[in-house]
Amino acid sequence: MESLIQCITRSPILQSFKNVRVSSNRHMLKQSINHIMSKKVMDRYMRLPMPCNKVLATYCWIDGSGINMRCKDRILSCTPYSADAAPGWAFDGSSTGQATTANSDTNLKACAVYRDPFRLEPHVLVLAEVYMGDGSAAKTNHRKFCNDLCEFHKAEEPWFGLEQEYTMLDVDGWGLGWPKGGGFPAVNYEFSYCGIGAKYIAGRDISEAHTKACLYAGCDFEGTNAEVMFACWEWQIGTTIGIKAPDDMWMSRYIMSRISEDYGVVITYHPKPMGPKHPGVGMHHNFSTKTMRNDGGYAFIEECIKRLEKNHMKHMKNYQHDEQTNRMRLSGKFETAPFDKFSWGIANRKASIRLGRNIKEKGKGFMEDRRPAGDCDPYLVCGLLMDTCLGSVKGGGGGGKKGCCK
Repeated sequence: MESLIQCITRSPILQSFKNVRVSSNRHMLKQSINHIMSKKVMDRYMRLPMPCNKVLATYCWIDGSGINMRCKDRILSCTPYSADAAPGWAFDGSSTGQATTANSDTNLKACAVYRDPFRLEPHVLVLAEVYMGDGSAAKTNHRKFCNDLCEFHKAEEPWFGLEQEYTMLDVDGWGLGWPKGGGFPAVNYEFSYCGIGAKYIAGRDISEAHTKACLYAGCDFEGTNAEVMFACWEWQIGTTIGIKAPDDMWMSRYIMSRISEDYGVVITYHPKPMGPKHPGVGMHHNFSTKTMRNDGGYAFIEECIKRLEKNHMKHMKNYQHDEQTNRMRLSGKFETAPFDKFSWGIANRKASIRLGRNIKEKGKGFMEDRRPAGDCDPYLVCGLLMDTCLGSVKGGGGGGKKGCCK
């Protein structure tokens, strides 16, 4: 018997786990009430038949924080298949950080409609913009800025591809699957990126559920993968033309929040959630115009890079929810460029702007802006890219090579 035990303990498989800290009293998610509540009980009510003239519309919007979302349900008599068909609504802006108590009525204007992956058809999710009582856009409503630029430069057909990184946390605020008590995973980061196996990744169920839900909803959802840090993942939206890319990103963020709520897991887009010794979280923006994508477009790409370099700090002031946290991320380490220093390169993931290896060879293509933090507002980032590269709405310059050079 002793020889058998010795044989087992000397197993190469067990030896590979010798640096992994195991805690026998660790109970993940034990404090998560959403995870504990029985979904079987809820299913009893979800299966109740609905009257044929009743549709649930969940209105979703960005609150006063600029990163969190809110929602509330409205019963409609028929399914609104477009934003124009979805009625406007109102809410208490003083409870979302968007208005004062003395002037709290705040308005919701539908801007995109999606199929509801939680209640299924005919029910819908309605992405909405927030406007104040006087008709002006709320401070955290950057969609109008972005959409105005999309419309102004419609002839250039701006394309965006967005890469949202995020980290899964237990409800105690520590990394999902990370050793309790402040411990760190005994996993080399090169094994977690696109990794498989319980030793290298955590939370695949959430990523899989999110993928299916976003595709059902109608988002231009293009893919997902485990990221470099343990319990860190990424999903991609686009390439999509114009305003639909940031619209889909915000709706996919809402869907992620709802799914993680079911699992009792916290999702954070904080640029440096686990401190300076661990990789950060960004949202790379891939951007191109018709001029860039046409033959000879490489010259215009270089011209746009010069404009981005000239306006580097203007962009950096708007590429995150909090500047200091993105400064922590953009340290020059973990495949990042320094926050204050602009750079670009071919296939260089330590540059501010990266170009694919074959773009110069083809003489056309797109650019990847690697500076935005994971908690940035894609409306603001996409808008700034168009504003700097193609020209502002009021500043003349109809886009492309004739655009306003800044």
